[in-house]
Amino acid sequence: MPLAYSTLGLPGLPLAEAARLGADHGWDGLELRCAVGESVHPVMTPGERRAAVRTLRAHGLTPLALASYVGVAAPGPDAPVTDSLRSHLRLAADLGAAAVRVFPRGGDGPRSEADDRAARRLAEVTEEARALDVRVLVETHDSHRGGRAVAGLLARVADPAVGALWDLMHTHLAGETPAETSAALAPHLGHVQVKDIAGPHDRTPLPLGAGVLPIADCLRLLPADAWVCWEYEAPWHPAAAPLPPLLPSGAAFLAALGRRSR
Repeated sequence: MPLAYSTLGLPGLPLAEAARLGADHGWDGLELRCAVGESVHPVMTPGERRAAVRTLRAHGLTPLALASYVGVAAPGPDAPVTDSLRSHLRLAADLGAAAVRVFPRGGDGPRSEADDRAARRLAEVTEEARALDVRVLVETHDSHRGGRAVAGLLARVADPAVGALWDLMHTHLAGETPAETSAALAPHLGHVQVKDIAGPHDRTPLPLGAGVLPIADCLRLLPADAWVCWEYEAPWHPAAAPLPPLLPSGAAFLAALGRRSR
């Protein structure tokens, strides 16, 4: 079971340092937060893109996905969303990443209207995604927190270039069991994000295994070659323990669960 961690847990850290930490502590890849102020961002120059590729290769790490902040179901005009999707797809291809993570962000209106917006926009970029060999992965998040909600959206697109990213925390908070989420997302699954928290009213990141999320139950349901990514939401929880000292034990925890689940 290949393991990645998200650079979300190391806000502002240079990519070379994030890659060194991953390589030194048993991680196979990085999910790259794609945002202004980070080493990976939407307006990287060609030279910066080539340098990022060299850095990842030098440390033997796979760029699992770009973690973008595009809201594919967001109310408003289509063009800004599809333009941003295309620019993120091209950046992912330049970096060698297999996917671009997007959020639903469907707003408070009817779910069917949000699904229609998302399906229309995603369908517009599927041809380019296939040509670039990069998938768009809709995360279980915000307006579509559960796996069944994301699966309903994806059914309207019905294209293998568009899939799902299973964020275990959100599906748990949506009231789904791992078995229910897995059944809904299995045909679409890109990779899985795990994390741990004390409970629904305290989402401060914890070391893996120290909280309430059913990580072991989730991993038992995954294919043997499924990527698992630890997302540590440090930027929004300044009281959380620093991530770097937790990386060795986090990799060991997931590796042990992966072995037991086979």
